Amino acid sequence: MRESRRSTRVVEKAGPWGFFFLLAYIGAAIYFISHSDGSFWGVVLGLLQAIVWPVYVIYNTLSLLLA
Repeated sequence: MRESRRSTRVVEKAGPWGFFFLLAYIGAAIYFISHSDGSFWGVVLGLLQAIVWPVYVIYNTLSLLLA
């Protein structure tokens, strides 16, 4: 028996958004690290905060709108 092979083409359409989120992460990391005390764990905490910074924005926005 002969098996037929199918080729699949994958087109990534979210490429520019990935670059935008990378720049946003770098900017947030710089912000949070600059506001840390400079210790190792302060820098690690700043990097972790940079990952979840949109949560801070949404929380503060909703607290201003609903208060």
